[in-house]
Amino acid sequence: MPFDSERVTTLTFDSYSTLVDVDAAENALAERVETPEPISKLWRARSLEYTFVANHTDSYQPFYEMNRDALQYALSAHDADISESERDEILAVYHELDVFDDVRDGIERLRDGGYDCYVLSNGNPEMLDSMVEHAGIDNLLTDTISADEIERFKPDAELYRHAAGRTGTPIEEIAHVTAGWFDVQGAKHAGMQGVWVDRKGTPWEPFGDEPDLVIESFYDLANELGV
Repeated sequence: MPFDSERVTTLTFDSYSTLVDVDAAENALAERVETPEPISKLWRARSLEYTFVANHTDSYQPFYEMNRDALQYALSAHDADISESERDEILAVYHELDVFDDVRDGIERLRDGGYDCYVLSNGNPEMLDSMVEHAGIDNLLTDTISADEIERFKPDAELYRHAAGRTGTPIEEIAHVTAGWFDVQGAKHAGMQGVWVDRKGTPWEPFGDEPDLVIESFYDLANELGV
């Protein structure tokens, strides 16, 4: 189904890899381990896998703790012997990730064009507060919405429905903007339009629904919405 700009009144944005660049976490790893790339990839994959399992086993814990456990597993799997304090220093990078170059100006265009802009994230409130402050986008957002509020992670439909309730917007009038393929599909399944941010020119997944819109930057979304 093609993207319908006419029915969009509210925008929700994923946080990690969409607003801010998580590659800085690999840089923090590189300062402490010999093989940061495979550890970083396993860390990220396990972090998401833990959230998927938690949704089905009623074993929710805040995302920061999920991320910590996933990092510990990745380090152990690669026999990386670092101290607990060093591990926590790597985790702390998530509080000060760099924002992508197009994000501030792009969201400002969208906000000035009349769209309410929210963050909708797995991150717990403390992570989101520090991310928004460090990125310098707090004045551009209406609010942040955390999975912690209902203890359900993406792509559970309840989280997207909760976001619609929090924004006071009919769910079909929301476009969810994210770099995560599973997040696009979760948003679409719940009734939102799914906008995929493909900054690296990667192929779309052969499984499941396709995005309603694919963009390389937030400027593309602003252009699509005519602002």
